[in-house]
Order: sequence, then C-alpha cells, then structure tokens
Amino acid sequence: MSDRSEGQAGEQAAEHRYWRRNLAVCLIGSFTTIVGMTVLLPFLPLYVEQLGVSNHAAIAEWSGLAYGSTFLAAALVAPLWGKLADRYGRKLMLVRASLGMTLAMALTGMADNVYQLVALRLFVGLAGGYASGSIILVATETPKARSAWALGMLSSGIMAGNLVGPLIGGALPPLIGIRGTFWLSGGMIFLTFLATMLFIREEKRSSAVRKAAISGRWADIADKRPVAAMLVMGMLLMFATMSIEPIITLYVAEIVSDPARVTLASGIVMSVAALGSILSASRLGLLADRIGHWPVIIGSLLIAALLLVPQAFVTSEWQLIVLRFLMGLALGGLMPCVTSVIRHNVPEAIVGRILGYATSSQYVGQVAGPLLGGFIGGVIGMRAVFLGTAVTMALGAAFAWISRPAASPSKVATVMPD
Repeated sequence: MSDRSEGQAGEQAAEHRYWRRNLAVCLIGSFTTIVGMTVLLPFLPLYVEQLGVSNHAAIAEWSGLAYGSTFLAAALVAPLWGKLADRYGRKLMLVRASLGMTLAMALTGMADNVYQLVALRLFVGLAGGYASGSIILVATETPKARSAWALGMLSSGIMAGNLVGPLIGGALPPLIGIRGTFWLSGGMIFLTFLATMLFIREEKRSSAVRKAAISGRWADIADKRPVAAMLVMGMLLMFATMSIEPIITLYVAEIVSDPARVTLASGIVMSVAALGSILSASRLGLLADRIGHWPVIIGSLLIAALLLVPQAFVTSEWQLIVLRFLMGLALGGLMPCVTSVIRHNVPEAIVGRILGYATSSQYVGQVAGPLLGGFIGGVIGMRAVFLGTAVTMALGAAFAWISRPAASPSKVATVMPD
C-alpha cells in the first residue's frame, strides 16, 4: 500500500473510531426490536378475541388491520425520521425509536379493546424505526471500504429477528400469558434503549454538513440514476420474497401427498429463504466491498430469477424448500449493497433522508408482493406467480445494468483497512 493510501486509511480509521461497537449495538438492538414487532404473529387472533371480537371473519379482519397498520405507519414516516436523523443526529433517532417502542409494547399489553390495539400498533409504526435508523447510522459511521460487510451483518440480525419473533410468540404465551409476552418484549427493548444511550458513539459532524442537512434536496444528488435504481431494487427484493406468501399453503397442498404435513412444509418453505439470506448477507457484502456492489446486485437478481422458474414446476416440497433456500442465499447481499450504493452516491447531509425513502420503497414491495401474488394466483394460477416474479427480477437486473455508473464509485480497493 502506498504512503498516500496508508494516510487515507489512517484518517478514515480516526474518523470512524467507534464503528465496530456501533455495529454490535445496532445489530443486537435491531434484532430485539424486530422480535418485538413480530412476536405477536402467532397469537394476534387470540388476543383480538380476548379483546371482545367473537365473529371469526371479524377476528381475521381486525388481526390483519392490527398487523398491517404498523408497517403502513412505518412506511409513511420513514423519510421523516431519516430527515430528522440528518439534521439532529442518528443516535438521537435510535434513542427515540427504542424508547417509543418500549412504551408502545407495554401499553399494548394493557389494551382493553380492539380499537386501542389497532391504535397502539399504529403507534409502534410511527414511533419505532430502530432497524431502519440503525441502517442509517451504520451506513454513515462505518468506513466506506467496509460498509457492505457491516450492513450485511446488520441485515442478518434484522432477518434473524423476523425468524425468531414468531417462534418466541408461539412459546411464551402458554407460560406467561399474552399480556405478559408484550411486557417482556417491552422490557427487552428497554435494555436496547439503555445500550443505545450508553454505548453508541456518533462522530461529530461539521457545521457545514449540519447546515446542508437543513436545506438538502433530491436535486443535490449529482447522479440520480443509481439512487433511483436502488429504490427500485429494495422494492423488488421484498416483492420477490413476499409474492408467494398468500399462495404458499395452497401450493404446497398440491405437491404434498399427506395433508398432515402441509402446514409444517409451508412453514419451512416460508422461512428457508430468510435463513439463506441470514447466512449469505455478510459474505456477499464482503464480496461487494472487494469487487464492487453493482456486479453483486445484478448477479443476485439474475440468479434469483433463474431459481424462480423451476419453483413453478416442482413435484415435491423438498424441491421447493431447496430452491427457496438457494434463492435466499442469492438475495442475501442485495439489501446491504442497495444501502451501500446509496451511501456512496448521496451527499453526507441527506443520506438519512434518502435511506428513509429506501425503507418506504421496501414496505411498498412488502405490501404489493402479497397483493399481486394473491391476485395472479387466483386469476391465472399459482405457477404464474413464480414465473411472473422471475420476469420482474430479470427486468430489475436489466434496469440495474443500465443504471450503473460507467466507473462505479462503489467499487473499492481490494486492500481494506482494519
């Protein structure tokens, strides 16, 4: 390494002294808050029934409203929290989110009727956002040469929370009750609040950067094509993983001979893609730090598109499980790369705001995927869902290829600072 490179590495290390500790706290905090958001999945209908709703159709409707309202609210306020993070500091937003979720979870365990439950779930979405705030802080406080790896680690923690939350939600209520489960979740998130207060250190920004955060606009981005492409990529990722959710049980029932195995096989199919992404996210992030983010993004989308095609023609649940796992491995590095590309192409003053838009675009994919998947599966057929999603992912890869910069600023040297 040249003297100049060594000097730059030394300056970068001095500017990011606390990035490893920040990453550890954000990873654990994101895991616990996501667990808190998803822990109610297995028992939500039972809680709705306890709150006075007796009709089965009404229970299903109120359960869907209570669960979906959180993500709708989060999608609406994510850009606002990102903007405030740019202006007042990223750590402050994590403190706000963890304290807000602690209060929301404790109050949810005290709800007296279903209206209060829905209102509190809305409050969770409005006041939360710890995971998305962590992405902003890690993206901005980590040396650029290590950003994709660090974001891959964080992505693994977020996805692990999505897997573990429902498992805990299925195990705890028989032991401590539904209300006790909410209170325990609130206590766990309160520990995250304390860890965030005590251990996260945010580097002081210059007055020029703080002033720019107030007046910063989309027009300040020199090359908007890569950033716009990344907003689409985040939506595509959630679309691809969520499109089969409404049809998976029916699809598995067609290929499983024993009806008693349908629910178990469906649960495995739903979870193996996330498991694959957990295992590959940090490794693909490390690869992206070395060879560039765009090749990983394009390759991930193309491989996912290819793996979706045989999923439409499987003859056993094990074939589907293996293909979904492989697709999860392929897509694991996509979100860390999306965030890293935004980080590299957006001025420091408005990174949080643009990453907030990226979070909102992911929620759009999370909502659009099941809606379109269910509609296509019902009108055209379930195999068409897999083939249609494959075409969408291939088009996304083509769009990423067209949108990539001629000399990608995301590509960094193979030799990286410790």
